[in-house]
Amino acid sequence: MIYNPETAAQVVASLLQIKAIKLNNNEPFTWASGLRSPIYCDNRKALSFPKIRTYIRQELVKAIAEHYGDFDVVAGVATAGIPQGVLIAQELGLPFIYVRSSQKEHGLTNKIEGILNKGQSVVVIEDLISTGKSSLNAVTAIRQAGGKVKGMAAIFTYGLQTAEDNFKNADCQLITLSSYDYLIKEAIESEYISNKDRESLLDWKKDPQAWSDARTK
Repeated sequence: MIYNPETAAQVVASLLQIKAIKLNNNEPFTWASGLRSPIYCDNRKALSFPKIRTYIRQELVKAIAEHYGDFDVVAGVATAGIPQGVLIAQELGLPFIYVRSSQKEHGLTNKIEGILNKGQSVVVIEDLISTGKSSLNAVTAIRQAGGKVKGMAAIFTYGLQTAEDNFKNADCQLITLSSYDYLIKEAIESEYISNKDRESLLDWKKDPQAWSDARTK
């Protein structure tokens, strides 16, 4: 669910401006999963731009307040969700925890860092949603520790059907500030990409695996 259309447009415009989002049909990017994509999104760059960083924080706080109401703890998903989560927790005056991608192999072998008491309500913060698998791994860890997840908030989503299905199956609500669809619209209006590139970008979203396979042969 997109929080607000005006916010969505402003966020992608800002991310394009600082080159946090890169689009390239001719030389696709390779994700960690091996999937090839015409888009690469690195929202961490926004942390280096105070005005944009502040805007994103304020809009995430508004979205969280509107959709989730009161809650007890802010949780960041390691690693990129951690700084956003800290900023939001500071703004709201709430405790902060973060969830590792895997259990630590030394010391206390924690997967959740910080204090989470059983029964506490939690909002999870992520910066980017692709398939949602790693993000929902954090939700599962919090639930297993006795926390009650009210939902997740993120900066950007690719809007893939796989992610929508995964969040639905996990019974976890997702709110994002912007999405791939808003990105394409803004990129066209700002002449960042051509109409020809637009068609290829839309084809990727329809079937990312097929798009990727066609460019690895």
